Amino acid sequence: MEATKLCSMSPLFLFLLGILSFMASLADAETHYHDFVVQQTPVTRLCRTHNIITVNGQFPGPTIAARNGDTLVIKVTNRARYNVTLHWHGIRQMRTPWADGPEYVTQCPIKPGGTYTYRFTIENQEGTLWWHAHSKWLRATVYGALVIFPKSGSSYPFPAPKIDVPIILGEWWDRNIVDVLRQALFTGAAPNVSDAYTINGQPGDLYRCSSQGTVRISVNSGDTVLLRVINAALNQQLFFSVANHKLTVVGADAAYNKPFTTRVIMVGPGQTTNVLLTADQPPARYYMAARAYASGQNVTFDNTTTTAILDYKTATSRTSSPVLPQLPAFNDTATVTQFTSQLKGIPSLAKVAKNVDENLFFTIGLGLVNCTPGPRCQGPNNTRFAASMNNVSFVLPRKTSLLQAYYQNIPGVFTTDFPPSPPVKFDYTGNVSRGLWQPRFGTKLYKLKFGSNVQLVLQDTAIVTTEDHPIHLHGYHFFVVGQGFGNFNPKTDTAKFNLVDPPVRNTIDVPVGGWVVIRFVADNPGVWLFHCHIDSHLTWGLGMSFLVENGKGKSQSIEPPPADLPQC
Repeated sequence: MEATKLCSMSPLFLFLLGILSFMASLADAETHYHDFVVQQTPVTRLCRTHNIITVNGQFPGPTIAARNGDTLVIKVTNRARYNVTLHWHGIRQMRTPWADGPEYVTQCPIKPGGTYTYRFTIENQEGTLWWHAHSKWLRATVYGALVIFPKSGSSYPFPAPKIDVPIILGEWWDRNIVDVLRQALFTGAAPNVSDAYTINGQPGDLYRCSSQGTVRISVNSGDTVLLRVINAALNQQLFFSVANHKLTVVGADAAYNKPFTTRVIMVGPGQTTNVLLTADQPPARYYMAARAYASGQNVTFDNTTTTAILDYKTATSRTSSPVLPQLPAFNDTATVTQFTSQLKGIPSLAKVAKNVDENLFFTIGLGLVNCTPGPRCQGPNNTRFAASMNNVSFVLPRKTSLLQAYYQNIPGVFTTDFPPSPPVKFDYTGNVSRGLWQPRFGTKLYKLKFGSNVQLVLQDTAIVTTEDHPIHLHGYHFFVVGQGFGNFNPKTDTAKFNLVDPPVRNTIDVPVGGWVVIRFVADNPGVWLFHCHIDSHLTWGLGMSFLVENGKGKSQSIEPPPADLPQC
């Protein structure tokens, strides 16, 4: 009888328990306030001192730490000489599109002397994200880690580490980065490559005048270390490894995955990867190192190597050089494929949509614009470099943002006729006719119905060269259900989709000369940028924007703009 009563009361008991747990999580949630001052700061690297743009005088900028469910309020004051915005890379920004940050998409830039306060809540995300400037190329030095711990009372789905440290991979130019951009825009040629890579802002022992600043992580034998690896490089995918140590991959882009062990990882610009390392080697000093994965043929790149040191406290020698890991060859696509193929999601955390409402196909890649030979046409054969999706090279507005134009019904800023598939079908990874090399220019959005299940095929092209492209979707994360090389074939490749445990990402590397298929639910109203996270490619137009509205009118779909929203 008592057992019967208990069973009959269980649904009500579980419902009340759920309500209590929800209220407890609200009670535990905190609001974190930060003041970010964007300013010019003298920094010495590679024997020279440069004035770079930083946040709070720090390079990299401050690490933001919060828990899943917390709210962040970040007041940004611009004391630099350039316009700036900040983007919270990977934060879903549910119902807070005004806080996303890409200039002329969700806001006009913060002008010198201006301020803007970003307000948003972290919802159902744990792991490692990051923040960075999203205007011009200022993110070369304006970036920092965004660490999201589990809710109070919750834990990781793996043993808690003894040491927890962000590892931010970056690029360093031995000149003003804005001048590098201006030169590339003027000439139409590819930008000068970086002079060094960095780990947490330091080039490391293999560069001139750099060994004193090399990052060191001290460990005791047996320690478990969580390395939160972030690729903040402006234009380069990077291999990363730690000499003689195995890396257990446990998360990517603030989503957990099925753990697997590897010696090397590849991180595309914008991506994050969490790895566990056990200090189980003979006490000594070991280099962690990163260098380029360069997939484009005849594309110049920085071929140097950045290092930091994993330093066992009981090591007997401090004079011998640390052990250097064996990194893959610069063009080792096979190692990249082996690594990415091991990433599997955790089915219990999220379910991928089985039915598709919107089936989209986007070609992505470079292009060339014909022009009169001269100083402004220094690309290949007297052309200017361009890039496009579905042959549309994305042009940002300059007098308002796309979100503001949508919300306020400002005409003439954008159209909603971005093509759902290539205007012309061709052998995408074969010998492409030169008549298809020059894209059209426009500010075209694609309108998604709120709540629709979206499948999107991203297809690399051989225009100019095939190349690995890291593609980032703002405001969302997505499931990677399939990828491969050559041209996507819906008749044969669809049958190979992983709908059981696909990995969750916010930035996906489209394989060189290949394709990738992602799925997501259009459940977040707003205007969301979708673009290559190689900044030179975005500058050339490799992007577009999705417009998502919930059908109830703008007042229900999107909150009104904040009072301090910058104006153009």
